[in-house]
This record gives sequence, structure tokens and C-alpha cells, in this order.
Amino acid sequence: MYLEHFGLAEPPFRITPHTDFFFSGAQRGATLEALLYAITHEEGIVKISGEVGSGKTMLCRVLMERLPSHVVTVYLAHPSLSREDILYALAEELGLGLPESARTGSVMRLLQEHLVGLYAEGKRVVVLIDEAHAMPLETLEEIRLLSNLESNRHKLLQLVLFGQPELDATLARPDMRQLKDRITNQFMLAPLGQEDVARYIDFRMRAAGYRGPSVFSAEALRLIAQASAGLTRRINILADKALLAAFAAGKHEVGAAEAKAAIRDAALEPAQAARPFRLPGWLWAVAGALATLLVIGLWQWPSPLPSDGPAATAQPREVQEAPRGHPAAPSVAAAAASVSATPLLDQLLATSQPWFDTLSPERWFVQLYTGLDARRPEDVEAYLRRALQAGLPRDELRVYWGAAGEAGRYGVIYGDFASQREALQALESLPAALRQARPYARKASALQVKHAEPR
Repeated sequence: MYLEHFGLAEPPFRITPHTDFFFSGAQRGATLEALLYAITHEEGIVKISGEVGSGKTMLCRVLMERLPSHVVTVYLAHPSLSREDILYALAEELGLGLPESARTGSVMRLLQEHLVGLYAEGKRVVVLIDEAHAMPLETLEEIRLLSNLESNRHKLLQLVLFGQPELDATLARPDMRQLKDRITNQFMLAPLGQEDVARYIDFRMRAAGYRGPSVFSAEALRLIAQASAGLTRRINILADKALLAAFAAGKHEVGAAEAKAAIRDAALEPAQAARPFRLPGWLWAVAGALATLLVIGLWQWPSPLPSDGPAATAQPREVQEAPRGHPAAPSVAAAAASVSATPLLDQLLATSQPWFDTLSPERWFVQLYTGLDARRPEDVEAYLRRALQAGLPRDELRVYWGAAGEAGRYGVIYGDFASQREALQALESLPAALRQARPYARKASALQVKHAEPR
């Protein structure tokens, strides 16, 4: 709305991660370089912690782009996987076909054999786990066991955990000490100081195409820095609203009045808005030892399904896709019983099949959601209807079925793109209601399940 008014080529303060807008100040760039070094030099488990909205997901996305070509990246966007499901998720992402009814021990053995083969080819595998603080304790224990996968002289799997300070509190538990001891590098994304906030806003404006003197006055910057508590997501929200207020008033400068209007409109919680700034960015290396002081209670990721109606009575178990042929599909009786109750799911399963049959491994799409329990098709129906209500074209939605462990599950994907950039652009334009489930851009070659109907 205000782009032409301020001479901008694109919105400067989107809250969805856009790697062209990565701010390397306030030790963000130094942290990225340290991460790249730790990952490429087999430095054990790496942990990155930070408050909600501090830029962890942005850092993760930039890291994925900067890793060298010989590094095979596995990105787990849904951390609330069971201990068994995380093994199937890794196997599927690595393109590892599993025998029917494979047990956990067999999956671990096959994973190790596959990783040894990749290592022999000169490849390294890194697993990036977003929102790791939401992981069940038993799954974190499985992470520790995965870190033991090694050849005679080298680690076969590099693990990187991104999480809120609650992750530090979990790792401080006595029963988590073995996992904590395996973390060789830990970083903390501290909130931005007032000077960094000013540089951050100026950087985002110029990355979006602005040319000219600073739009934000010194007082506006001070107010935004104070109200945001230095958290980049809050800064983006406030700066965007302040620009809109200035545009509505016909001004080309954001002053104190516009900043105050933005703060009122954002309705920030007083306890968080008044939180003092933390130590300057150059002290980030010592922040890991202080992270446990920041615990504010166990955070739970909200369900992406509607909050009302029968579909909301039970949350689906989140799992990743498993290879074709793994048991077990829903029974014929169960499938027949669900036909009348899930017409949209049934139609999309049928129309998705031809697309999967001709899918090129070089295409890209947006993985909207995985792990919708096949035993509850009404949950899938509710999610699909929510996607349509949010404005996604029906002919761009597709559903597939797979199996992980004992429970079958559905996955929902969106779009068909020739490049990762196109998929990322579609991801950034998704409505906020669909971003709660942490969708991500995905290459077709990473999706081993190529059938749309239960087998």
C-alpha cells in the first residue's frame, strides 16, 4: 500500500523469513559463520537458542542456503515427532527405502549403513531441527542416540537444534545430562540494542529498494526499540505499522506520533514490551550459560486445525512421510465410512494421483502440513477447508498418503514450481493462518511417497 509512497520495490518488514533481508549486524553474521564452521568441521551437536521472534528461523534458512554443495541438508519443521517417527522422517528425507514392518532397531542400522555410504562419497549430512524446545523428552533422547552414529573415525550425522530458552531448561534436567554433554557449540541470538535496531530498520528499508535519507526519526527509532524489546519480529511489525501510519497522514517521515500509533495498534503485552534490553551483541558467546534464567514456561505450538467442530476434539499426531510400502493403510471399512464425511479429501486424493504419477524430481512445492493422522480423516478435511477459506486455489492443493510406524498419515502440499525461489515466494505469500504449522519449500526429489491414495 505504501510502497510507491516511500520509493520501495517490495515490503521491507515482512515477518516471514526472506533470506535477502538477513541482517548480519548484532553478531548475526558472526554466528552464521561460526555455525558454518562447526557444521563443516564435525563439531558435534550445535544448539542455537533465542526468544520468540529473535530470528532463529531466518538464521536457519540462510544457513541452508550457505552450506556447501557436498552437505546433504535435512530440515525438520515439525519437532513434536515421537521417538520412532523421527527415524522414519530422517529415512524418508534421505531417500532411504525401508522394508515393510521395519522395527526401530532395523531403521537405525539401515540409517547408519546409508550414512556410511554417503560419507564414502564425500558427502556430509546435517539435520536442522527447528523449534527443538517443543520436542518430547523421549525424542530428545533419540537425538542423543543419533549423535552416536559414526564410522571408525568420523561422525556421520551433524545435528543442529534451534529453540527457545525453554530448550536450555530442558537440557538442564538431570536425565538430559548425556545429551547436554554432547553439545559442543552453543549460540544465543540476543535481542538487538537500540543502535542495532536503528541499523536493522535502515538495512531492511534499503534492501527493499529505498534510496534516500532515513525515513525514521531518532525518537521513532527509540520508541520502536523500547516497545519491541529488541526482538526482530516485533520490530518488523511496529516498523510496518509506522510506515502505514505515515502514509495515511501523507508524510514521508516516520516520527514519534506514527511510532506511538503503531505501538498502540500492535497492542504489545506490557510485560514483554517493557522488558529491558539484554547485554550487547558482542557478549553473545557467554549468553548460553545465562539462558536458563529466561525460562517463562513450556511453550506449545498451536494446532493448525480449527478450534471448533468435531475435528478439533483430538489433535493429529505429527509425523513425517515414510517410504512407500510401509504398513499400514486404513482399513477398507474405515475408508468407506469416511467417504460421505470427507468429500473434499476424497476428491483431492483422486485428482492428486495423476500429478504424482508425472511429478519430476526437479520440481518444487510448498509442504503445508505433514502428519495428519489417517485414522482421523475428518481432521484432514478440516485442514483442507481451512486452506480454501484462507484463499488457496483448490487446483493447487494436493494430498498424499503414507505410513510411519503403525499409523498411516496424510500430507498436504501446495503449488508446482520450477525453482526453489518460486516456491519460497509462494511460501512468503501464504496467509498467516496457514503459517502456524511451519510450512516450508520442498523439492520433489525429497518426497519418496509418490502415491495419493492409501494402499
